[in-house]
Amino acid sequence: MVEEMLAARGIEVSHETVRQWARKFGQSFANQIRRRLPAPGDKWHLDGVSRTHF
Repeated sequence: MVEEMLAARGIEVSHETVRQWARKFGQSFANQIRRRLPAPGDKWHLDGVSRTHF
């Protein structure tokens, strides 16, 4: 999907380039996201939530 998003902006990269980038930087980004605690006033948006009625 990253490859397609960049292509839409006129940037061409190969699948392999995206894979290498993810291996190099992905874990660092994941760790930063996990460390950030929700702050007061943060907004959460839920899509596709279904309810089951009994």
